[in-house]
This record gives sequence, C-alpha cells and structure tokens, in this order.
Amino acid sequence: MENTSPSTSRKRQRNDEPEPEPELELNDAQFLTLEENFNFSDTLVALRMMCAQFPHIEKVSIQPFILRSQIYSSVKDRTQVDRDLESLRRERVIRTFKLSTGQDDHAIMFLDDYFSQ
Repeated sequence: MENTSPSTSRKRQRNDEPEPEPELELNDAQFLTLEENFNFSDTLVALRMMCAQFPHIEKVSIQPFILRSQIYSSVKDRTQVDRDLESLRRERVIRTFKLSTGQDDHAIMFLDDYFSQ
C-alpha cells in the first residue's frame, strides 16, 4: 500500500540548456588591478608598506628598494617569505639583486620601479 499524493509524483522538467552567463568587458588595466587585489600575502603587504615608507628625495632618482633581511624581520615565517618572493619573481612583479657587500644581502625592487628608473 503505497501512499503517494499526486503533487509529489509530478516532477518539474529541467532545462538542459545552461543559463547564459553575463559577459564582462574588462580591459587590461582593470584586469591587472583585479589580479593585484586578489593576490594578498604577508610578504607582498610588507613590501608595499616598506616601499611606501621609502624616502622620496627630488634631487635623487633612486627608486624604492627593500632588503630581504627587512622583510624577514617584518614577517614571521621566513620559509613563506622565500616562497612568496620566488612566486612574485616568477610572475614578474619583483626583481631581486645580489648586493656585493660580502654578506648574503639581496635587494628587492618592484619591476615597474625598475623599468621606470
């Protein structure tokens, strides 16, 4: 003895066609801005903050650079810093320079600043 009501035995037909997604028109500048906004890491935030604090002197045309040791002192996990820096280098966001100070010093500069120099 099955007790089925007519309302539960009827199934709604599905549409096999997927709903069209609205197309977004993004130019390159908007796409890069969105990409930068979604790529947050402690290392990148530390780089941006230190770059913003770099002194700007009108007579000297040096672009901001940050030492790797400065980032190590700001971010807790050094291994994550190394991974983030390598990832940013591969994505062509930063450029790393080996300094000839006799120690294992590296300077980090944003690629845009490097090209504008």
